[in-house]
Amino acid sequence: MKDTKILTDNGVDVQASLELFGDMETYNETLNDFLASVDKKLADIKKYKEVGDMPNYAILVHSLKSDSKYLGFKLLADLSYQHELKSKENDANYVNANYDELINEANRIIAIVKKYVNNESPVEIHELNRVKSDSKTILVVDDSDIIRNFIKKIFHDTYEVMIAKDGKEAIDIISVEEEGKIIGLFLDLNMPNIDGFAVLEYFKENNLFNKIPVAIITGDDSKEAIEKAFKYPIVDMLNKPFNEKDVKIIVEKTVNYGK
Repeated sequence: MKDTKILTDNGVDVQASLELFGDMETYNETLNDFLASVDKKLADIKKYKEVGDMPNYAILVHSLKSDSKYLGFKLLADLSYQHELKSKENDANYVNANYDELINEANRIIAIVKKYVNNESPVEIHELNRVKSDSKTILVVDDSDIIRNFIKKIFHDTYEVMIAKDGKEAIDIISVEEEGKIIGLFLDLNMPNIDGFAVLEYFKENNLFNKIPVAIITGDDSKEAIEKAFKYPIVDMLNKPFNEKDVKIIVEKTVNYGK
């Protein structure tokens, strides 16, 4: 059995995370998901910082903040949140001056998690798996591996779950899938490349809302984002952070919408 004191003695709030994940097995699997994706995320954060692309920098530190909150990395979540706020204000001076502090804390957490899991190889994440022709399928679109895989684990016995990490992948999947196969779309709003609002606009232009019901899952609870999202005929909106019960409610509401 893994020693959770390695985490708790280093400021990781494991108990709060279990309110989301429910049990240690799921939490441990999610830590592996974090290790499998965090290096790429930090590399992209560095890239956007160096070119001064504050909008995409804000999206990625927002994602790092969300992952950190779910996993109990309180200090990393707080630092990421400050970077999110400042980059949204286009304050590149703050970002550059405090970047090393953010990255040092991220690397500290990575080292702690690796020690906790005994340097086991992270679980490989398989994206965009094709589904069986007779399966009921839901599509989860989120730039967080943790969110995508958490939802996938909840419903692996109920639905085929397809996953996409941004709006482009979502549109690519929807454009080639047989009509009627995808019975629900669960869409984040803040994503790099093509965001959730662009996907909603694609649905509008192609008259897809009456074919695939859409629910929003997002960490952006601003009045502006909520009002903008509900200008489209979405089923509902679920704000992060959420737990397994919340996800099950909105998924069943969405896939049964209009029945």
